[in-house]
Amino acid sequence: MILCKSPAEAVQHVKSGQRVFVHGSAATPSSLLAALLDRAGEVTGVELVAISTLGAIDWNRPSVRKHIFLNSLFVSANVRQWVDGHGGDYVPVFLSEIPALFRKGHLPVDVAILQVSPPDAHGYCSLGTSVDAALAAAVQAKTIIAQINPRMPRTLGDSHLHKSRITVAIEEERELPEVRYGADSDAATEKIGRFVADLVDDGSTLQMGIGAIPDAVLRFLGNHKGLGIHTEMFSDGVVPLVEKGVITNEHKAIERGKIVTAFVLGTRTLYDFVDDNPVVSFRDVSWVNDTLVIRKNPKVAAINSAIQIDLTGQVCADSIGTLQYSGIGGQMDFMRGASLSPGGKPIIALPSTTKKGISRIVPLLNPGAGVVTTRGHVQYVATEHGVVNLYGRGLQERARLLIGIAAPEHREALERAYHERFDRGD
Repeated sequence: MILCKSPAEAVQHVKSGQRVFVHGSAATPSSLLAALLDRAGEVTGVELVAISTLGAIDWNRPSVRKHIFLNSLFVSANVRQWVDGHGGDYVPVFLSEIPALFRKGHLPVDVAILQVSPPDAHGYCSLGTSVDAALAAAVQAKTIIAQINPRMPRTLGDSHLHKSRITVAIEEERELPEVRYGADSDAATEKIGRFVADLVDDGSTLQMGIGAIPDAVLRFLGNHKGLGIHTEMFSDGVVPLVEKGVITNEHKAIERGKIVTAFVLGTRTLYDFVDDNPVVSFRDVSWVNDTLVIRKNPKVAAINSAIQIDLTGQVCADSIGTLQYSGIGGQMDFMRGASLSPGGKPIIALPSTTKKGISRIVPLLNPGAGVVTTRGHVQYVATEHGVVNLYGRGLQERARLLIGIAAPEHREALERAYHERFDRGD
């Protein structure tokens, strides 16, 4: 490992025409990424591959758009316009399968740009807050450029990378980006959180997606017993439940006694919690999100969100019409894994309306909208107006049930759509 004096010096190791993996979420190597974008034009035909990134990214420049292409595997807010423009694209893929894109050569990685903890006494750095697909990218990359940050927690599990594998590095101490999901909570979110918490049985194994609703669910689990965590990610809401003895992981079949995750995203409280914590096991996402692994745990409660759901149960969770808003992520991995788990409950939770008052329960998905969870996989659906179980229900019964948990002001229009669809033969 060669230490460089500056990010600009380190990214000189990126050459034209190379594919570059960028570490994501709280581990986004902001200084190195900024330095690489500043080389646009000096290097050409560079393809960036990332799952999600945090922080300001100065991509909206003619030089970057012309010479650096973003091929995103999950779309975060800071690059949404880049992905939906001429200089970017999105790959629809289950989160569990992203490491295979690297390992099997579908997206061969030339360079991996990472943010890691300092080497320990044995020379091992930690991938810190995000192991997910970063481990696979690092193993496959010919060149590794690292941002070594003492503020990066040293996490345990599949998180370790020996310094001999790092080609060049910079040393930079900076706080990790923080996200407070609870700050986005409102009255509807709190009602949904309570409804979903009531679905969770004692001894369940939890998976939570990203956002305010999963965080709200956790706040209403304080009287539960013997819960476990096996999830692609978690945030701050897990910490008080561990401290209170609600989350014990004692009933899990996979890594009993441990929280299993692929990455974390939250505040400094969370990052300190996972630092050198033997209770938290960070694993490659191809294993964490494997349905064959998930289903072995008892009573898996998979809690995921949606943008829209139509009256037959098709769930759009990644786009607003043709606008790519986020990504498939791990929703289908866990919806299917939970349904196969003994006593499992796959749950879609969403507010009944947008902030502008538009119904999220719709007769038909918007033109161009992506179906993430099919109507063959959907089971429990929760809004602030209640919970329904669509499993084993016909199309007409599904529609009636979903209308019953739609916003009251939209139910009449949905009823008309129901009759137009299902009463045509009368």
